[in-house]
Amino acid sequence: MSVKKFAVGCFDDEDRLLAAVHSVRKAGYKIHDVYTPMPVHGLDEAIGHRETSLHTASFIYGMIGMIGMLAFIAWALMDDWPWNLGGKPHDAWIAWIAITFEVTILSAAVGVVITFCYLCQLGPFVKKHRFNLRSTDDLFVMVLECMPKTNEAEVLAFLESIGAMEINIQVAEDGWWFGTYDKEQTLYQIENEPPFVSGNQQ
Repeated sequence: MSVKKFAVGCFDDEDRLLAAVHSVRKAGYKIHDVYTPMPVHGLDEAIGHRETSLHTASFIYGMIGMIGMLAFIAWALMDDWPWNLGGKPHDAWIAWIAITFEVTILSAAVGVVITFCYLCQLGPFVKKHRFNLRSTDDLFVMVLECMPKTNEAEVLAFLESIGAMEINIQVAEDGWWFGTYDKEQTLYQIENEPPFVSGNQQ
């Protein structure tokens, strides 16, 4: 896991955030991620993310559940333990529709939730650097990755010019880790302000 520098800009309005995202991409800066307290319509397209494939994954999981359940019922009632129920045929497919439907929905739902958590790196023990604690409350936080030749002061000035309320440079791990937030995550403020420590040390 690598440690990188990030320029962070906080916005108090989603329209201002969307306009800022367009300005940042037009200026050529690399957006690491955008954190919002609520879904923002059109943000994925503005950042440049492709359309999600979760609906395709849901279909695949549902088909796996349906085929698996049909195969299991056919094996159980026609091969392993066939019953003579009033002379009715063992391959009573219509009678299997209800349980097959339920397993199909269950497989699709559970599969999509697990896939979503994996793709978004979510889990009870998975931790990521928090660029601003108010990103789950009332602030829209845009994080830009500072490349080795990036002029940090210029990036901060640009973020301020496009409407950012709070701006700072942070040094953080760009990935995730298993554990707790008891490690110090130092936030280097501009103008040589004292360092801010996030997490449980705050």
